[in-house]
Amino acid sequence: MKQKYFLIASLAATLLFASCGGDKNESEDNLSEVDTLKTEVKTDQTNETFFQVPSPGEMLTFIKMVGGKSNKNVSFLNSPDNKKNYIDSKSKALNFGIYSCDLSYCSIFEIGSEALKYFKTVKQLGDEIGVSNAINPAVLKRLEGNLGKPDSLAVITDDIYFSSFQTLEDNKQGPTLSLVVSGGWIESLFIATSLIKYEAKSPLVERLADQKYTLDNLIEFLKKYQADANVASIIVQFTELQAEFNKIGEKDAAVAKDSKAVKVLGGGKELAITEGQYKAIVEKIKEIRNSYTLSK
Repeated sequence: MKQKYFLIASLAATLLFASCGGDKNESEDNLSEVDTLKTEVKTDQTNETFFQVPSPGEMLTFIKMVGGKSNKNVSFLNSPDNKKNYIDSKSKALNFGIYSCDLSYCSIFEIGSEALKYFKTVKQLGDEIGVSNAINPAVLKRLEGNLGKPDSLAVITDDIYFSSFQTLEDNKQGPTLSLVVSGGWIESLFIATSLIKYEAKSPLVERLADQKYTLDNLIEFLKKYQADANVASIIVQFTELQAEFNKIGEKDAAVAKDSKAVKVLGGGKELAITEGQYKAIVEKIKEIRNSYTLSK
C-alpha cells in the first residue's frame, strides 16, 4: 500500500498518521495490518516517542473494500446544518474532525454531491479554528473537478486532513489538534459501527476490536495536553471507552501450515470479541460521538 505519513511533533511526542490514499488495487492484507504502533527514537538531545493513529479514511477504505462498495447511506453522518450549533472552541475543533471524516466517507463511497456540502462545512469550521490556509479556493476547484473520480476525491480529502494538521502543528495549537484528532477518530468508529453488524469471525468486527490498540496510543498522546480542560474531558470519555475495549479477551491465532513441509505460517494471540462486548463498545462510541455532535 502506498502510504503517506504525517508527523506531528509536540513536546517529546509525535503523532504519526497513515493515509488512506493509495492504489485502489491494494490487497486487503495490507489494510488489515495493525493500525497502531508505539516506538521510541533516541537522539543525542532527546528521547522522542512516536504514536501512530490512522486517518479516519483508513477504516472507511477497509469497510468499502471488504463489502461496502454499493453503500450510499448518509443518514448517520453529522448534518452540515448542525454547524451553527458549534460556537465554542471545543465543539468547533471536535466537529472539524468529525466533518472531515464525513467528507472522507462521502469521497470514498463516491457520494460527490454530499462531498461538496461537507467540504464547505469543513472550510467554514477550518477558518474558525485557524486552518484557513490549508483549505483554499483552489482545493474546492480540485474537488468540483473530480466529483466522478472517487480515487482522486480520496486523495484530495486526505490532503485537506493532513494540511490542516500541519497548520495546527506549525501554529503550536496542540490542544486544538488533539480535539480534531479525537473527533475524526470517534466519527470513523461511529460510521463503521453504523455500517456493520456483529458476526463472529467477521474481518470488519475484528478490525473494530483492533481499535483497542489505536485507542491506547491516542490516549497517551492526549495526555500530553491534559492540562487543557477540554482535552482532559476527552481523556475521561476515551478512558471509559478503553474500559469496554479492555474487556475483549484473547485467543490463540489460527495457525496456517504447509501440507508438505508442515511449516507454521502464523500463530500467536488475537483478540476475541463477543457480541455482548461489541454491543457495549458500539453504545459507548455512540454516546461519546453524540455528546460532540449534539452540543449547543
